[in-house]
Amino acid sequence: MTTAATTWTRTPLIVSFADNPKFTETYGFAGNSGKVNLEGQLLRSPDSTARTVYVFMHPTSVLHLLPMPTALADAGLDVLCAASRYPRNDTALVMEKVAIDLGKWLAYARTELGYEKVVLVGWSGGGSLSLFYQAQAENPTVTHTPAGDPVDLTQAGLQPADGVIFIAAHLSRAETMTEWLDPSVTDELDPDNRDPEFDIYSPDCPNQPPYTPEFIARFRAAQVERNRKITRWAQAQLARMQAAGGPEQERAFVVHRTMCDVRWLDPSIDPSERRPNWTYMGDPQAVNVGPVGLARFTTLRSWLSQWSYDLSNAKGPMNAALIRKTPVLQIENTADEAVPATHNPAIHAALATPDKEYVRLVGATHYYLGQPELLAQCINSVTEWSRRKGLLAD
Repeated sequence: MTTAATTWTRTPLIVSFADNPKFTETYGFAGNSGKVNLEGQLLRSPDSTARTVYVFMHPTSVLHLLPMPTALADAGLDVLCAASRYPRNDTALVMEKVAIDLGKWLAYARTELGYEKVVLVGWSGGGSLSLFYQAQAENPTVTHTPAGDPVDLTQAGLQPADGVIFIAAHLSRAETMTEWLDPSVTDELDPDNRDPEFDIYSPDCPNQPPYTPEFIARFRAAQVERNRKITRWAQAQLARMQAAGGPEQERAFVVHRTMCDVRWLDPSIDPSERRPNWTYMGDPQAVNVGPVGLARFTTLRSWLSQWSYDLSNAKGPMNAALIRKTPVLQIENTADEAVPATHNPAIHAALATPDKEYVRLVGATHYYLGQPELLAQCINSVTEWSRRKGLLAD
């Protein structure tokens, strides 16, 4: 691949390791082979002698075609786009297992690829994953998933990254989805059964923007309560299956209407330069009722691990407080249509490490689409910070 800056190639990589889950989590051969098979791509110049690699991982997305990794490769940096065991499908995703996957990639980068420095780059949902991973690598505490299944990160040999970068990153999947959960749904089996008090997309809703602080508080509380209601149901279902002792050990289910936030209809709430009545997935009202949305299709264990507001181990500020010594760079995009304006400051305040820096890219959107100058500013921030921190040699 040729660019104006650097010629680089894509090298496909596979990391495999033994795993014997109690039941099949993913469809096909990969779920029945007794191994976890992780796929990735290394973006680098054929004549690169770099001693540092920048590792991208998102819990469920594959990132090798996104503007950020390719722009870093264009700038002459070595980039590893690493996939988890749940690529493009988070239905059964368990965050504790994703942390193990990321640990395998970091070990591979050092031992097999020969890199001396590894920098985690948490873009979007990869930000909270990077926080969770680095917190457990520095101070491992998790031995079980929220469902009670043994996934022992204290014995997983997780190696800390040498630096962590957050770009357009939200708090976490659990916290973000809860802020987008439609609180008007009163019956999880019938999404048309709604409380008109909170049905903000309906013209008949008695509450219209600009919303009062009192209504916003009640709306947020109702969102949290709906999350907790689903969590209680999931826990009860698992307990019932375990008590029955039969062949059913897991269950899939649908979570309707998960794209509903007063911010989108009232730009005065957490004001930023984002486009009003719009999200990174398009029209929020259409996404709310469509088949593609956060947590739309999930399983009991996956809900508890990645979506439960109270039980998820991967919540952002909680893990930021456990990162005490790693250098951290945060890059906030002020027109981000996916990450609320409050999220980056909350992470910055929670980070325990004294070695933390914060950059605001005014006008930048989530994907930098049509914004080459702002994307270049982001890349310059990454490389300049990396050199100052001794993570990137000249």
